[in-house]
Amino acid sequence: MYRAIFTKVLDNVWLIDDAGESTCYVVLGKEKALVIDTLNGAENLQDVVRTLTDLPLVVVNTHGHGDHIQGNYFFDEMWIHPADETLAQEHYGWMREEMERAGLKPGKFRHLCIGQIFDLGGTKLEVVDLKGHTAGSVGFLDRDNRVLFSGDGVLLAPWMQLDHSLSIATYRDTLTDLKANFGKDFDYVLHGHAKGLVKADLVDKLLCGCKELLAGHRENDRPYQYFHGECLYHPICDEENIGLVYTEDKL
Repeated sequence: MYRAIFTKVLDNVWLIDDAGESTCYVVLGKEKALVIDTLNGAENLQDVVRTLTDLPLVVVNTHGHGDHIQGNYFFDEMWIHPADETLAQEHYGWMREEMERAGLKPGKFRHLCIGQIFDLGGTKLEVVDLKGHTAGSVGFLDRDNRVLFSGDGVLLAPWMQLDHSLSIATYRDTLTDLKANFGKDFDYVLHGHAKGLVKADLVDKLLCGCKELLAGHRENDRPYQYFHGECLYHPICDEENIGLVYTEDKL
C-alpha cells in the first residue's frame, strides 16, 4: 500500500500527492511519460509511477529543494536547470546516507534550458523560466491541456525568504515576463503542493503582491514561522490564503 495518493486531473495527467508534503505529476504521451518532480523519497517513486504507465520515463525537476528531488534516487537520470544543480546536491541531505546504505545513488543530472521542448509523442511541454523561489526554478507549459506545471515557482504562498531565493523585484520581473510571453497559453496551474487545478489568475495575484511590497504597502503583513525561524507574510487575498513569504533583505 503506497502512502502516495493518486488523482487523475486531466485525461493524460496524474497528480501524485506525497502524504500532503509535496506533489508531483505524470504526463502521458503516446511514446513517453514525463515525471515532473520526484517527492521526498519516502517510497520508490518509479514503482509508484509504474502502476500508472509502462511507457519510457523522462524525469524532470522544477527546482532543487529536497521535497521535490529526493526521489531522484529511484531513477537513472533527470533534468534540472544548471543554476539549481548544486542546491539539489545539497538538499539530498539525510537521504544520502540512508540510500547509500541501501546501495542507491541519485541518478545523473542533465541540464535543461529555457525554451527546451519535451516531446512525449502527441504531447509537448516547453520549459519556462520561473526564477525567484530559487535561481533555477522552471515550469513546464502544456499548451494542449492549457496547464502550467509550476513547481514552487508559482504557488499560493511562494517562499522568497530563503538565503538562496532571489529578490522580490526579480520575482516580479519573472511573473511579468511569464504573463507577457505565455499568459494566453494556459488557464490553470498545477504547482508543487497542489491538490488539483488552480486558476491561472494566481499569477496576477502574486504579481500584484510583489508590486505592493515594492511600493511599501506592508501594513497588513504579519510574522511567519518556518523551520529556520521567523520571517514575514504579505497577504494578497486572505480569503484564498494567497500571499508572499519574505524577509526585508529581499525588498
